[in-house]
Amino acid sequence: MLSRLPTTMARIAEIEARLGVVHAAGPQPASPRIGGFAQALDAAQRPSAASSSGTGRGSAAFDAIIRDAAQATGVSADLLHAVVRAESDYDPACRSHAGAMGLMQLMPGTARSLGVGDPWDPAQNVLGGARYLREQLDRFGDVGLALAAYNAGPGAVGRYGGVPPYAETQHYVKRVQQYLQERVSAR
Repeated sequence: MLSRLPTTMARIAEIEARLGVVHAAGPQPASPRIGGFAQALDAAQRPSAASSSGTGRGSAAFDAIIRDAAQATGVSADLLHAVVRAESDYDPACRSHAGAMGLMQLMPGTARSLGVGDPWDPAQNVLGGARYLREQLDRFGDVGLALAAYNAGPGAVGRYGGVPPYAETQHYVKRVQQYLQERVSAR
């Protein structure tokens, strides 16, 4: 059980960072700061107008950036919104435990290969993610397969001849498609 402590602590730190929990300068305590974390988690779980609408928190703030990336790449703005919601819930400072960054959760190597100079810049991040998604749509010709490739990598989709049998990827594809359907139905 103790062998999982570093992973658990890292996940708590990631969640705290996403929730904006700030710790005093200096070394972090060996155990999580339950009070601050619990308070931030409670505040984050309270329904707000944006999240209860099914569009994700803060989506309107990125409408223009997403619309511009959609026009530049030919990827539907609704699909880009759905991916951003699934990847980061519109948090431009989001960082995964694996190192993916920003709204579209670009890995450092992927960001570099797409010419993204600053993956923390929302406009560059979304345009880079839209370009990558466009590549997957062109390669696989199917939204579900493109989403699976965005999540698990195109090599995994090619190896399995479809959506890989990874629970995370299967859930991801369904979640993005659900978010896309919610956006389309909300019109």
